[in-house]
Amino acid sequence: MAITKERKNEIIAEYRTHEGDTGSPEVQIAVLTEEINALNQHIRTHKKDFHSERGLLKKIGRRRHLLKYLRDNDVARYRELIQRLGLRR
Repeated sequence: MAITKERKNEIIAEYRTHEGDTGSPEVQIAVLTEEINALNQHIRTHKKDFHSERGLLKKIGRRRHLLKYLRDNDVARYRELIQRLGLRR
């Protein structure tokens, strides 16, 4: 269910805004999106795993909050990020 450390480092390297960046909204949203996708696959297989479903909903809420923050503060960065991640189809 959880993403590997190597995959997380790849995502951080791809979405960071500067060297050593691990906490920018872009990086956090990208990591959460990867975790959400993994949990979606898990829940499709294990339909009665309600604990994981709750974790999924918490991650979705956190990502929604970060996306709102980014949209309110820098619309250009927000639009570029949702385009790169394939959100808001």
